[in-house]
Amino acid sequence: MVSALREHRVVVIGAGVGGLVAALQLARQGLAVTLLEAADAPGGKLRQPLVDGAAIDSGPTVFTMRWVFEQIYASAGVRLQDELELTALPVLARHAWSADERLDLFADPAQSRDAIARFAGAAEANRFGQFCRQARTVYDTLEGPFIRSQAPTLLRMHGDLGLRGLAVLASLGPMRSLWGALGKHFHDPRLRQLFARYATYCGSSPWQAPATLMLVTQVELDGVWSVRGGMHALAASLAGLAARAGVTLRYGARVDAIDVKNGHTTGVRLASGEYLDADSVVFNGDRSALGQGLLGDAAGVAVAPLPPSQRSLSALTWSMHAATEGFPLERHNVFFQSDYRSEFDDIFARGRLPATPTVYVCAQDRGCPGVPAPARDRLLMLVNAPAEARRVLTEPEIEACESHSFSLLARYGLTIRRTPQNSLRATPSDFHRMFPGSAGALYGMATHGWMSAFRRPGAQSRIAGLYLAGGSVHPGPGVPMAAMSGQLAAATLMAHLDSTSRSHRVLISGGTSTHSAMTASTD
Repeated sequence: MVSALREHRVVVIGAGVGGLVAALQLARQGLAVTLLEAADAPGGKLRQPLVDGAAIDSGPTVFTMRWVFEQIYASAGVRLQDELELTALPVLARHAWSADERLDLFADPAQSRDAIARFAGAAEANRFGQFCRQARTVYDTLEGPFIRSQAPTLLRMHGDLGLRGLAVLASLGPMRSLWGALGKHFHDPRLRQLFARYATYCGSSPWQAPATLMLVTQVELDGVWSVRGGMHALAASLAGLAARAGVTLRYGARVDAIDVKNGHTTGVRLASGEYLDADSVVFNGDRSALGQGLLGDAAGVAVAPLPPSQRSLSALTWSMHAATEGFPLERHNVFFQSDYRSEFDDIFARGRLPATPTVYVCAQDRGCPGVPAPARDRLLMLVNAPAEARRVLTEPEIEACESHSFSLLARYGLTIRRTPQNSLRATPSDFHRMFPGSAGALYGMATHGWMSAFRRPGAQSRIAGLYLAGGSVHPGPGVPMAAMSGQLAAATLMAHLDSTSRSHRVLISGGTSTHSAMTASTD
């Protein structure tokens, strides 16, 4: 078996987190793995452009679900803490509704409860405690049957959850949106707005996202960390582990087509004209690239096309290396406006930039205890935007949104000394160019409606030998979820090699209290 594995050639397309994890785990199990990346560095959305001499994380900025990475690093024979320097953040995020209305959420729930009591009263603080308990219950209920399971189905989850789990979901209201569920917990609209923001972590509207997304609250309460060197350091570390495990990493290698013969992958063709034979292929890119035929007509049947109306949020971002004044920044800062619903109506119903956007600012050198504020901050500023599935945003639209966003920050007390030299803007069109097939949607499919959880493709595509990883497939967007998708892709591939049957059910063992290896069980 070992000899056969060494002769099994795997090509992984895309060195995002999902592709890196899949390549690492397959190589650790003896397969011959080549990882191809079109860019000149690993990371995918974990990108880190140089702006005015400073490397600035300009994609995901939040490191959570540490146990996922502890498990991955342990599977590579190393300890996470020996490979990356992580610092727990005492303040999860700072939120503002005006120059005078601010609320911090803390890693210590008791501190958050006290802060909410001062901000909105003792009754709301009590409701926060009740909300956290329900979020914990929802997370514990869904972690195994859904998050760690490859392509869960409604029927299978019904059996896995049992009567107790089904009762938990029933208590949320199976058809209730996240916004509707939050109305049961909070009377202060600002708190409802704050926790509804977690729907945007999945690129979705709080008015259409299912109530189960309240589990994101528990993910953050379990801890948020900063990574020395930025989030891109995680990608660089995984790439280093993959190389040590025997993966051949090739950058600047764009794939034009995945070859398929007799219903099975046979290799990939590069833009350079080079051809690589492959017994299996792991595609770590936006699933829509396959459905649109961007990897060749033969691979286009691997997944169903994603309708434009189902695409997730995109974004306008500004990466800056600038002096700031006024507002006391934490690492993660959210500046809300009063008409929250209009933001999502503009984006999803009208296909336009929001007239009154929420503004997120990540100050990458803030928030770590004992570290003084820098003379100039490395900043990522983000505003939600529509994916360009129906039309391309115009420059006047973008400039108007930009002006409104920076004016909002100024009204709330934050001045950013921005110049053309110290600022780099990215639009949905830019993200579409970076991530082909995506139309700029940064999270794949929007998580709208309670059945949306079952519409994301799993690790196994419709083509034998072609596996899927990344934030556009199950279990969904976000750095830890993308990492888990890589685990699931590797485990599914190995399960198929270990058996002539393709009906194996693949699960990732472990969880918030248990760190163990991948497993595959048979239905």
